[in-house]
Amino acid sequence: MRIIHRNFLYQLTFLPLVFPVNCYLVEEEEELSLIDTALPFSYKKILAFVEKQKKPITKIILTHAHGDHIGSLDALKERLPDTKVYISARDARILAGDHSIDKEEEPFVLKGGLPKNMKTKPDVLIKDGDQIGSLLCISLPGHTPGSFGFIDKRDNSLIAGDAFHTRGGLAISGQFRLFFPFPGMATWNKAEAINSAKKILPLNISLLATGHGDLLENHQIAIKSLL
Repeated sequence: MRIIHRNFLYQLTFLPLVFPVNCYLVEEEEELSLIDTALPFSYKKILAFVEKQKKPITKIILTHAHGDHIGSLDALKERLPDTKVYISARDARILAGDHSIDKEEEPFVLKGGLPKNMKTKPDVLIKDGDQIGSLLCISLPGHTPGSFGFIDKRDNSLIAGDAFHTRGGLAISGQFRLFFPFPGMATWNKAEAINSAKKILPLNISLLATGHGDLLENHQIAIKSLL
């Protein structure tokens, strides 16, 4: 596991040289919020790292319900039963194993690693504009219908899930990158993903933290070029 620390954010990367999968710890005054849970085996190293921080995880916040973002959810919830789990209402259905599409979401279908037989049920269903500690919830549909990002209001950094990825070159979700094509292949609706990218441009985000790839600063010009 690779760890990068930036301001209030810890990026924990699993399989960094092969198939980098990121989850994030956001440091609050007396606690930690975990954003995404990475792969099924990741929970051991997440918990070992948190033990060194001397602050508990009190919240698990999910950007979306693909398998490489909820992989350790059940294991973590089992070991941290008082920790609250947050996800959008739309992706809570995916988490529960409902992979159907609503009428307004047609003709596109859900793609990617869709979960089955998850035990954990969310405690809180988030909406656009909700505040979770220092984090502002922002709806970023496209990769999945209920994808969310989270802006830390203290430094205006954005944890974007798979709305973007930086592995193999910066890409909006749904854009093909030869050296890392998987997020593009797993995207539900490319047009919605583009709209979500447009949504963050005026927000003056200081740091882009994605589900796959390195942290990225000074990304606005690159995103405009991609659009």
